Amino acid sequence: MHLESIGLHNFKNYESLNVAFSPEINCFIGKNGSGKTNLLDAIHYLCITRSAFNPQDNQCTLHGEDFFSLKGKMNLGERISTIVCGMQIGKKKLIKLDDKPYKKASEHLGKFPVVLIAPNDTDVIRNGSEDRRKFFDAIIAQTSQVYLNQLINYNHVLKQRNGLLKQFADRDYFDAALLQQYTDQLIDLGGKIHSQRKSFIQAFKPIVEHHYAQLSEESEPIDLLYESDFDQDIAALFKQNIKKDIILKRTNVGIHKDDYPFMMEGELIKKFGSQGQQKSYLIALKLANFDYINTETGSKPLLLLDDIFDKLDDFRITKLMEMVASDAFGQIFVTDARPERSHKIFDTIGHEVKFFEMEGGKVVS
Repeated sequence: MHLESIGLHNFKNYESLNVAFSPEINCFIGKNGSGKTNLLDAIHYLCITRSAFNPQDNQCTLHGEDFFSLKGKMNLGERISTIVCGMQIGKKKLIKLDDKPYKKASEHLGKFPVVLIAPNDTDVIRNGSEDRRKFFDAIIAQTSQVYLNQLINYNHVLKQRNGLLKQFADRDYFDAALLQQYTDQLIDLGGKIHSQRKSFIQAFKPIVEHHYAQLSEESEPIDLLYESDFDQDIAALFKQNIKKDIILKRTNVGIHKDDYPFMMEGELIKKFGSQGQQKSYLIALKLANFDYINTETGSKPLLLLDDIFDKLDDFRITKLMEMVASDAFGQIFVTDARPERSHKIFDTIGHEVKFFEMEGGKVVS
């Protein structure tokens, strides 16, 4: 699988752009603010139907405009598929595959897998459990539409239960039977999600450990845990927390409270790991992300590398390029503000590399 071309209209700092890619390595070079990352994000949007960097779709429109559109041609070997994504402010966004619109954008997820490594990825290590859940949910959802649908349904029921708890507080009444209906649904859906997350971690953890050993000059043992309320008697836990739920007007136990602690030598890596150890752990997570999706789907995801050469030391860059040279990956997209560095790195690996010089939302060469 590789992306043959992409067309952008009113997307971020691009008024209009059409560009064809190499099936191997594509390097976007230019000064900061030239549009390198925005072009990378357009590719991410085509595959995932959302931006990797902006939580709201309307933040992706060119300043002064009220809509944007993206069009990509994906080569799947036996056929070419055309993806169209469009959004007009105030209206539902449109996602089409081969001229057929989806009823829901979530139906597109997983058809064209992608893995992004970006500077803000450190948030998954340093921030709270929500970022880690989102990280792993995105991986599993790209390989299982069933999981994605269960997660969507769980979050819908959770929102309804929280709304009911707020009503109880605002109107000073309590209906135990009505609340239990939503609780039962959360327990049922949560149990299914918990089972899949647990199986996923069992398969994913050895891949992370392998990549960490390859990337790190250290020999310290690492671990990846999975903690969930569903490891206990979940029905009893919900009953114990009813008073707390009513007081706080939200559901305080459930699958939405799960966490995945990243460990090193028995301690949390975000507290005790060095910057180098955290970088190695993070890249190991991302490479494991790539391998897991490749194994589950039989297709190598597109690999997007945003500004990574500034964030990695020479040792880790060398290890990553060794993997590139060994054909471990499929199509790769890279951004770099220093063209001489990119040429030096890629000229030695023996693969087709296409360079794009970016300036002011345009490809100038």
